Amino acid sequence: MRHIPNLITLLRMLLTVPLAWLLRDGRYDLALLVAVVAGLSDALDGFLAKRFSWQSQLGGLMDPVADKLLLVACFVGLAEVGALPAWLAVLVIGRDVVIVAGAVAYHNLVGPLTAEPSFLSKLTTVLQIALVLATLLHLSRFAEWPRWLNLGLLVAVTATTVASGLDYVVRWSLRAWRETHKQQGGPL
Repeated sequence: MRHIPNLITLLRMLLTVPLAWLLRDGRYDLALLVAVVAGLSDALDGFLAKRFSWQSQLGGLMDPVADKLLLVACFVGLAEVGALPAWLAVLVIGRDVVIVAGAVAYHNLVGPLTAEPSFLSKLTTVLQIALVLATLLHLSRFAEWPRWLNLGLLVAVTATTVASGLDYVVRWSLRAWRETHKQQGGPL
C-alpha cells in the first residue's frame, strides 16, 4: 500500500504524452481536462503520502520530476501552437536546466544536498501553473480572460522565473563556496 503515491506519480508522468499530443492536435478542452487530472493526482499522492506516512525517497524525487515534465510539455506545446511565446518556453526550461545542472555539480564537487525550494521558487511554480491553466481555459473556450490578465501572468512568470533562477545560482554558489572553504579549513 505504501507505494500507491509513487504509482500515482508515475501515472502523472505518463500523462505528459497525451497532454503533449492533445496540445499539438489543438484539442485544448481535453488538454485542460488532462492537466486538471494531473493536478488532482498531484494533490492525491501528496495527501496519501503524508496522511499514511507513505513518503519515500523515490517519491520525493519523482514528484517534482513529474511536475516539471508536465509543465515543460505545456510550455513547449503552447509555444508550438503560438499560444505562448517560444522565448518563455526556453526561459522556463533553461531555468530548470540550470537548477538541475547546479544540483548535479554541487553533489559531485561539494557533497550531498537536500532539495530546499525557496518561497520564490514555489511562487514561480504556482504562477507558471496559473499561466498554463489560464491559457488552456482561454483556448478551450471554457472561459474568456481579459487580455491584461494573461499579459500580467506572462510578466509575472517571466520575472519570477528569472529571479528564482538567479536566486538558486547565488544561494547555492555561496553555499558551495562556504562548504569548500570549511572542508579546506580556510576562513569563511
